[in-house]
Amino acid sequence: MRALARGRAWSVPEELSARVPAERRGPGLGRDAVRLLVSRGTEVTHHAFPELPGLLCAGDLLLVNTSPTLAAAADGRLGSDRVVVHFSTRGEDGRWAVELRAPDGRGTTRPRAGGPAGAVVELAEGVRLVLEEPLAAGSERLWWARAVASGARDGRVRGGNALGGGPHDGGARDGEATGADATGTDARDGGTADAGTRDGGAAGRVVHPSGVADVPGLLRRHGRPIRYAYTERDQPLSAYQTVFALPGADGAGSAEMPSAARPFTPRLVAELVSRGVQFAPLTLHTGVASAEAHEPPYPERFAVPEASARLVNAARAGGGRVVAVGTTAVRAVESAAGADGIVRACAGWTDLVVTPGRGVRVVDGLLTGLHEPEASHLLMLEAVAGREAVERGYEEALAGRYLWHEFGDTHLLLR
Repeated sequence: MRALARGRAWSVPEELSARVPAERRGPGLGRDAVRLLVSRGTEVTHHAFPELPGLLCAGDLLLVNTSPTLAAAADGRLGSDRVVVHFSTRGEDGRWAVELRAPDGRGTTRPRAGGPAGAVVELAEGVRLVLEEPLAAGSERLWWARAVASGARDGRVRGGNALGGGPHDGGARDGEATGADATGTDARDGGTADAGTRDGGAAGRVVHPSGVADVPGLLRRHGRPIRYAYTERDQPLSAYQTVFALPGADGAGSAEMPSAARPFTPRLVAELVSRGVQFAPLTLHTGVASAEAHEPPYPERFAVPEASARLVNAARAGGGRVVAVGTTAVRAVESAAGADGIVRACAGWTDLVVTPGRGVRVVDGLLTGLHEPEASHLLMLEAVAGREAVERGYEEALAGRYLWHEFGDTHLLLR
């Protein structure tokens, strides 16, 4: 699959990386001060993002991801080495999938090997992160690790199998999800963030009876948003939240921003609604991206609630278009869609990777950012719009000097 994604004949010049958010590029600019490339087959037009309401029709439905972005990067020490830990995904037994990165001296990080098993990373507040095993065979990038609270006797904390019936049991395939119930709520929430007792040490610190540290709380106090070398400087966490983000009851969220929705503003949402465009919320908590290796996505937690499933089915029955805002929204809704094209309330884990071979069952369009030529996400774009449309769109984006990455310009692909 990666070979297909890498068979591109184009590259992205370094100067086309968006280094700061749109609203910080000049006075009077807002989040929506980005450009919008529109592909209808191989026909391409150029717009400003605030023109989006005029490009959609009454009866169209936008799928939006409500996952909030976590301050998922935290400083630590592995022996005498300084490291930055990127917290990716919380498993059902309380372990976290993490990526260890090396500081590059410029405020960002570079790749480093994880492990070995048993290695201990010292974090703030005396929390110890014990690396246990690689997330995937043959890859040393992401590791399952336990965060052990200060004062716990050792690294042996209570927990079951790696994901208690989640990704290690296969996740969701072809529209099926694991651990789901009919109401669209996750029946297997293994989070323990509210189950502990207060410690007299650091303010607000939670120590659980099992000795597991409260990672969401630790990140709120000591974390910062994940960023990569193409960005110019650190930004506040608010710069990485979309207008659709809702706090999770268990502190869950995305390691990296569901960035396709970033240019939306309350005013733009109101204008879309006034024109008869509807919104259907769903949730997919994104893990850490494979910024250098461009690996396919790993299993991720998602939820499509009953009300949103009904909205999707009604829009399709009424002739409206279902447009996903971001690749995360595609992955979530397609995981909840049966072979009959009907979306049903669903929650749990999904390992679905949307490719041209699998195709899409529900989505008629995709609003997304611009992806690097090696990115596996481009296979999803091809599944929605076709390879010729994607290649033609990217030719125009390069010629028009569009900006890439999470603070960059946007691309609307319609079937």
